[in-house]
Amino acid sequence: MLNGISAGLVSIGTAFALNCGTAIAADKPGNGFQTLSYRLALTPDIPAKSLAGRETIKLRYTSDGVQRLSFSANALIIDSVTLDGVTLDHEVQGDVLSFKLPRPAQRGRTATLRISYHGRPARGFAGSQLTLYTSYFACDWMICSQNKFGEKAAFFLDLRVPAGMSSMSVGTLVSKRKGPDGSEFHRWKAPRPYSAYLYGFALGRFNRASEQAGPSKLTYLSDTADEGELRRRFADTKDMIAFLTTKAGVPLPVAEYSQLLVDGSEAQEAATYSVLGTDALPTSPNDPSEDWAIVHELTHQWWGNLITCETLKDFWLNEGITTFMTAAWKEHRYGRAAYDAELDVARGRLERARAAGFDKPLAWDGAYPTLGVRRAIHYSKGALFMAHLRAALGEDAFWSGLRRYTIEHAGGAVTSIDLERAMEASSGRDLRALFAEWVFEGGLPD
Repeated sequence: MLNGISAGLVSIGTAFALNCGTAIAADKPGNGFQTLSYRLALTPDIPAKSLAGRETIKLRYTSDGVQRLSFSANALIIDSVTLDGVTLDHEVQGDVLSFKLPRPAQRGRTATLRISYHGRPARGFAGSQLTLYTSYFACDWMICSQNKFGEKAAFFLDLRVPAGMSSMSVGTLVSKRKGPDGSEFHRWKAPRPYSAYLYGFALGRFNRASEQAGPSKLTYLSDTADEGELRRRFADTKDMIAFLTTKAGVPLPVAEYSQLLVDGSEAQEAATYSVLGTDALPTSPNDPSEDWAIVHELTHQWWGNLITCETLKDFWLNEGITTFMTAAWKEHRYGRAAYDAELDVARGRLERARAAGFDKPLAWDGAYPTLGVRRAIHYSKGALFMAHLRAALGEDAFWSGLRRYTIEHAGGAVTSIDLERAMEASSGRDLRALFAEWVFEGGLPD
């Protein structure tokens, strides 16, 4: 069975290319402009796992002389595209979809890109004949830049929903209106700008349970589990939120947090919700070895979603901290032995990578031989470094540093230096050598 450290096998780390640390191409998705907002109108076809969509992207040029707008390529068919009303051509080269501008752009100017498309996404669509949910690969069902983590944009989504079905997406359902054939249009709005990989939605005939956790509403949904089972499965969520709030120094960053229970082993966070498979949850209560998926994905609401690594170079700030906090939750819930056991799993994963001749600093920017090795560094080694910091600085300074880091960078993007500075400020110590050894220069010491 998977355990807390194994969140790396099913969370967002499964998604990015193994060579994402290689040199940046001139037309790398997102180069030369900043996306300010996405507005989408989507009509999904649940049985076919396809969709038709219209998308409006507001953007600002960040460089002079931009000649193309490049995004992540996908399997969708582009029907039309205009920039400020002017029709553009498009082309796909490798993993890049680009639109050629009629003239080079000027830095600081804004523009509006409108795109219509249809097709069947190659990734990121899952469910049954009666349900549909997305998983990580947002830029396979819309036009965006999948790995531009540091860019956060506003998100608005109009979903055409079949008669009798409900929807879930990022943020708040702000309106419903009748559509043709008994369908409805559901309008969703994100509460703040988020990185594109965190966008998502779900459609289905869901059973539902809800409760309050302080000022936030918790909603549990499933097309197979009834209200009673949903409450049993997610019974610890309120305690997890209380624990994480104390450690982060920031309350749950969303007014409503939803958890969608599906068949299988899914464990995926989105901006304001998570999708969790029954196979990823404990088969019996009070089993620390299996208790990880709910708290891991919930933890991303703080570290990953609210605070996001600027680039994949510092991806360990998303996943290493979250994996460590999963172990810390287990310590709080089950005792120190559960914390140590979780870290032992991390050591085992890292030792296997080292035995294969691979160990790099956490912020290394090169290519990884396999995705499993990348996880061993970003998830497992990242968690071990956080545990090492805790032991080296002591309880008060460590947790004070994590709270400082979280509060100061809430809503923004970060690099490893930001964590170092927060820990130095809280401890009064010069941590350059320690961060150099683990994060910037060396491998794990013997």
